[in-house]
Amino acid sequence: MQIEERKIGNVIILDLKGKLTLGDGDELLRSTVSRLVQAGSKQIVLNLGDVPYIDSAGLGEVVRTYTTVKKQDGMLKLLNLTKRIQDLLAITKLLTVFETFDNEAEAVVSFSA
Repeated sequence: MQIEERKIGNVIILDLKGKLTLGDGDELLRSTVSRLVQAGSKQIVLNLGDVPYIDSAGLGEVVRTYTTVKKQDGMLKLLNLTKRIQDLLAITKLLTVFETFDNEAEAVVSFSA
């Protein structure tokens, strides 16, 4: 798992690449988001377009990062869900929790709406 950070205005976009599974990505995602929140970032988008697979630990970490950001009065949104990830979020009823986007510009603009 690799995470690349980009900033557009006040919005941090995290481009995740690779599997988000137990021991492979979950801790990296946790530490990256924790560092950003401690630095004062409150508007974060997880770009999951290059994540082919998420297991239960990875899904748990996405939920944990959402909670971490929310507790700091921030927002975490999801971008470019693959069909597999969208199905997983639908089955677990998490699709109702997260704001999801297929278009990066719409995701960024949604923070100022």
